Amino acid sequence: MGGLISQGNSAYKQKAINYIRMSEEITNIDTQALGEKIVRVIKTIYDPEIPVDIYELGLIYDVLVNEDTEVKILMTLTSPNCPVAESLPMEVEEKVKSIDEIKDVEVEITFDPPWTKDLMSEEAKLELGML
Repeated sequence: MGGLISQGNSAYKQKAINYIRMSEEITNIDTQALGEKIVRVIKTIYDPEIPVDIYELGLIYDVLVNEDTEVKILMTLTSPNCPVAESLPMEVEEKVKSIDEIKDVEVEITFDPPWTKDLMSEEAKLELGML
């Protein structure tokens, strides 16, 4: 909190402290709950060639949310030559940005580690008849 002057009118200092507390309450967001909301939105996005959402496919490596409600999503594609290499990350960005609480979204594509079937959830493997 720093920066409050310890001298002067104690009533003024108390108002300043109360204001800071109110500001913290207003700006304090539950990043865990927001992260879960983001995942629910991502689970509505499907690879057009596979009838499983991209989260269950294991294409989403990380979802990071900071206190300013800025989001960074680290994801991969099934291959570097994936036909939706340009449109899929844009779809992820647009859908996540549509969440009211989100200020900004950055989607980063990586192929390290490369995607393998081992990254798929049990649910995805079951859906695709791999179990």
